[in-house]
Amino acid sequence: MLQMGDQNLSIGGTSPSPFTGNGTEMMGSPGMNCSEPGQDFQHTFYAATYSIIFIPGLLTNSIALWMLCLFIRKQNKAIIFLLNLATADFIHVLSLPLRIYYYVNYKWPFGLFLCQLCFYLKYLNMYASICFLTCISVQRYLFLLHPFMAKNWKKGYDVAISATVWLVVGVACLTFPLLRKTLSSEACFSDLSIEKIQNTAALIGMLIVAELVGFLFPLAIIVYCTAKTRASLQEYQMPLQNTAKKQKALRMVSMCAVVFFVCFAPYHLMFFFFMLVKEDVVKGCAVKQSVLYLHPFFLSLASFNCCLDPFLYFFVTREFNDRIPTYRSLSFRNRLLSKESASSMKE
Repeated sequence: MLQMGDQNLSIGGTSPSPFTGNGTEMMGSPGMNCSEPGQDFQHTFYAATYSIIFIPGLLTNSIALWMLCLFIRKQNKAIIFLLNLATADFIHVLSLPLRIYYYVNYKWPFGLFLCQLCFYLKYLNMYASICFLTCISVQRYLFLLHPFMAKNWKKGYDVAISATVWLVVGVACLTFPLLRKTLSSEACFSDLSIEKIQNTAALIGMLIVAELVGFLFPLAIIVYCTAKTRASLQEYQMPLQNTAKKQKALRMVSMCAVVFFVCFAPYHLMFFFFMLVKEDVVKGCAVKQSVLYLHPFFLSLASFNCCLDPFLYFFVTREFNDRIPTYRSLSFRNRLLSKESASSMKE
């Protein structure tokens, strides 16, 4: 999960990049007029996008946490995973005002520890969200196609899986703050430099493993679950009740796929080209400019999941609301039967 996001510096050194007054940085040989996005561009862009994400992200995830806690006692699929997903989003959203403050004021007065903590929380949210979206997709798919598994499944299993996700992702994401170094007490986030990694082979190996485990494997699983769930709807002579269940499962799994593709896929796909540019493997000026200007946009998309994930919670709460008339009908019928039984006993 070694990503070099939220930064404008190459692996090759620890010195921050010099920015010109108009917010651009010259790159390439002295004779080349090739500029990349500078500090002004990045600060303005990040401040704007995080401000857009903060208000709806805070409101929707606060409501989601409240509603999911109300439904925690219900026997519903993926409720534990959804609760953990909302928690990851909520924690990240709470750190956004500090990011906005820094990008607006160009200084960080809160100390190195809090800077690294906020930096860490962004990637903790990204990879915890990827894991929980994958868990939700797999569980919905398995419970739909294997009903007996759903009957024997206990919430304790979900709790154990969630704890494992937090532990593994939490430890893996420590890489991000540990690789960052600041030469100024007022610098943070995109202006942090990166510790030099001497062993290029080790770096490439870590990047490959990170991309496989943190992106490609979850991508393959979510695509497979979505395709199989959609295919199950095309079965012939399927009872109407089963069709409704499969449609609900398909909506949930499809929404997981949408969040994954919109928020996380662009960043991870762009990161490959981003590293080629920062390591000077790509020499073309036009390619460099395109990659470096697109990188902040795709990195910001990775935080936009805080606004999309609440749609998953909506599907779950709607399932509960759909069951309310059924529960009320059964309760009313049971009361009638008990009254009839009591009257017959008296007679």
